[in-house]
Amino acid sequence: MPPISFRNRILVALLLLGALPSAILVAGWMATLLSFNPARSSEVVLAPVMKSGRDLLRTLDTTRMSAAEHGAFHAHVRALESASSLSSRGLAFSRYRTGAIAILMTVLGGLLIYAAVLLTRSLSRQFSRPIDELLGWTERIRKQEGLPAEETRGGAPEFASLRTALRETAASLQQARLSELESERLRAFREVARRVAHEMKNPLTPVRFAVGSLERTASAEQQEALDVLRVETARLEHLARDFANLGRLPEGPPADVDLEELLGELLRTSLPPSMTQSLTVQPGAPHIVGHYDPLRRAFSNLIRNASEACQGAGHLDVTVAPEQLGVRVSLADHGPGVKPERRQRIFEPYVTDKAEGTGLGLAIVKQAVDLHRGTIEVTETPGGGATFTVRLPRGPEDRIRPTRAAPFVERRVADRRRRGE
Repeated sequence: MPPISFRNRILVALLLLGALPSAILVAGWMATLLSFNPARSSEVVLAPVMKSGRDLLRTLDTTRMSAAEHGAFHAHVRALESASSLSSRGLAFSRYRTGAIAILMTVLGGLLIYAAVLLTRSLSRQFSRPIDELLGWTERIRKQEGLPAEETRGGAPEFASLRTALRETAASLQQARLSELESERLRAFREVARRVAHEMKNPLTPVRFAVGSLERTASAEQQEALDVLRVETARLEHLARDFANLGRLPEGPPADVDLEELLGELLRTSLPPSMTQSLTVQPGAPHIVGHYDPLRRAFSNLIRNASEACQGAGHLDVTVAPEQLGVRVSLADHGPGVKPERRQRIFEPYVTDKAEGTGLGLAIVKQAVDLHRGTIEVTETPGGGATFTVRLPRGPEDRIRPTRAAPFVERRVADRRRRGE
């Protein structure tokens, strides 16, 4: 036997609580009405009196009565017969009236029971539909499917609160799942980067020494080949250093970092003389608690990226401003900018527009920002160029929520699924 659905269980419960008491009440009214009849009560009282009067009339000897007694006797007989007739007519009328009232009460009781059934069905739908809907939502969450985008209405106001809570829970679970996928991917990538950097550094050191030894005895023709080796060795060393930075985790506990001092020193040492810069620190911009070396590498890569985008000329505006949970650092250049379709992927490893770029610089920036539970985004600078905005919390216990819908790992997973289909 299949189990009774939740809606039918609610319907039965409400019928027992609503329609059944109404039916019992109507039946009680009818039983009371039929059992209590004032005319019948009068008949019960008058019947013995009229019977005893008739017996008295039969036993009396009217021949010995005087004329006055005989008149009184006949008046009494007429009064007794009139009372008996009126009692019979009243009893008949009372029976008709009781029957009419019983019929009316039956109709009204039926309407009351019908209304109770309709109300019960309506209440069962109001209770069961939102609960069935929420149960379906929990199943979709379990299967990692999205919830309906349209706003559902119906049910008590408490169900609207439950829907909102479930949407927030689903969004949190989705964000946690994507963050875990992203963290797992980055852990695997960091391990690969660490091994690649180690394997690249081992042969580069003797190659560099060998090039230095050959330079002392090389001819002019050989010197040109050694120059090529020197340049390519330096490029490989730079690539190995980027791999090592991407695979390196910070050491030691976090400490107080003065972003004004850090950015000022990087602007003085990392920009070419042909490029101007300005550093604006708004009042109230706090120090943050973090790891100095990853932050220095991140901002150094951003400044170097801006310098290369501007080809060593132009102006770089750096602004440090306080926010509710921490600090915002904006670096605005006036170079060619970043195309809108590439802004979501620019922080992925190996994504670069430069002919000789490794595609790891901004990935290192993203890693450092994620390590500090912050966010980074790129927008267009008014008048042309790219503005990189980094938001960092004051300390490890805070967290800046991302402004975009989901990290790029979600798109990669979706791409793999489509390719699998």
